[in-house]
Amino acid sequence: MVSVALVRLARPEDLGKIARLAGELVRLHHRFDAKRFMLIDNVEAGYEWFFRRELANREVVILAAELDGEVIGYAYGRLEPRDWNALLDAHGAVHDVFVDPGARKRGVGRELMTAILGALCDRGARTIVLSTATHNTEAQRLFESVGFRHTMVEMTREVE
Repeated sequence: MVSVALVRLARPEDLGKIARLAGELVRLHHRFDAKRFMLIDNVEAGYEWFFRRELANREVVILAAELDGEVIGYAYGRLEPRDWNALLDAHGAVHDVFVDPGARKRGVGRELMTAILGALCDRGARTIVLSTATHNTEAQRLFESVGFRHTMVEMTREVE
């Protein structure tokens, strides 16, 4: 299905809506596994502050997907340095991709992924990684369809 959304670099005036979408993403993960994924009060305000700061970073990409003047999705990625703990050389990382549930199944997620991968490559990334919740099989299918492969499995154990 072809997206009808415009995918573009996020602007400061988009950040309130993007932060609300990020809050939905946090809540989704929290519903998947409340012991693993934190949920803090007023998470949207924290995201808006964080994303506002990130907009000034040349190694960061924040994209907005817009339909009829409304932000319906976003993607957030950045260039990351070599990480000895993860055995990763310098790389691009896609940290967030989220489309409003009412706007899904239109190709918006694919457009966001294509655009953020291109933007990270344009900034010099030769490897791009992402993490996805085990239960988020829909997102995993999207990521696989744009060329990602499974490389790691995170495991969590609470100590009581």
